[in-house]
Amino acid sequence: MTADKTLEIFLVTVPGLEAALQKEALEKGFAPATVSTGGVTVTGGWQDVWRANLELRGPSHVLVRLGSFRVQHLAKLDKRSRSFPWDDTLRSDKPVRVEVTCKKSRIYHDKAAAERLEKAIRTVAGAEISKDATVCVKARIFDDLCTISVDTSGEALHKRGHKEAVNKAPMRENLAALLLRECGFDGSEPVIDPMCGSGTFVIEAAEIANGLNPGRSRSFAFEALKTFDADAWQELKQQTSPHEVGSRFYGFDRDAGAIRMSQANADRAGVAAITEFSTQPISELSPPEGAAGLVIINPPYGARIGDVARLRALYSSLGKTLRARFAGWRVGLVTNTPELAKATGLPFGRKPVAFSHGGIPVKLFKTPPLRTD
Repeated sequence: MTADKTLEIFLVTVPGLEAALQKEALEKGFAPATVSTGGVTVTGGWQDVWRANLELRGPSHVLVRLGSFRVQHLAKLDKRSRSFPWDDTLRSDKPVRVEVTCKKSRIYHDKAAAERLEKAIRTVAGAEISKDATVCVKARIFDDLCTISVDTSGEALHKRGHKEAVNKAPMRENLAALLLRECGFDGSEPVIDPMCGSGTFVIEAAEIANGLNPGRSRSFAFEALKTFDADAWQELKQQTSPHEVGSRFYGFDRDAGAIRMSQANADRAGVAAITEFSTQPISELSPPEGAAGLVIINPPYGARIGDVARLRALYSSLGKTLRARFAGWRVGLVTNTPELAKATGLPFGRKPVAFSHGGIPVKLFKTPPLRTD
């Protein structure tokens, strides 16, 4: 195993949330952590790659950059890819799929470039090529520079392995974790989601508070690489243990089916004891006893479910309830329309966090602790 080799590790996220991911990476001991569009670059050995997949909540994938070389035409790509050390990383008994993107380069045909790389992988590493393979080699040809990476995650990391049931327009777990971070959540305060859907914000907050690793219940593509050490991986997984939680986490929804989903998902995640889910409309929302915390909401918005005019009343009702009853609580609200955010009457800051949710440009609007009307 080449555990001591220094690798360039790229943590993928949606543009707009790189700074939050950088903070998480630094907190988890990944340094230096350099921000670029769509992710954060850190360095380390293969055990750091495994740990990033296991412990980091924000990335959607963890890529390892295996190398790069200049190519001006397909013949050069064919030659350079045949001398590339594929067999240092890939196993002959594990199939591989190849994904190529070409931009601002003399090689512009993605499929033709992929065929050259697939042939080289078969020749050098002896691995079969399959469109259904867990191991994915990614090649990016930009400005005539071909950068080769391997996706060590496999399935996207928002798939923690606990959520079987989802509601429509669900919030992905990795996005929920970064948005909680953007709202200042560190696990030490209660969280309420008044429109919880399948419970993502609530469960993610509870897991953070409990110190649970997000990747504890799933497998990863790196387990099919030559650099994998099963014993070292098991030892790494056993190094973290949950800790006591002083807060509770609450989800509400008008849809009884959504509440059943949330309860089942929380049970699978092992946080049922510190979460509560109830069927309840916004008008009945009230804070629990004890210290104030965070209300975080991903309500319906114009391009997704319903339209702006019809939703304005919902947002107005939400804001009225929060302003009247939630003194001391902070609010984080995700929507795609500033008009809807304004309809709440909440004191949002001037600079919302812009990112993409399900291909829709949206923003996270945040308040300081509220004062009652």
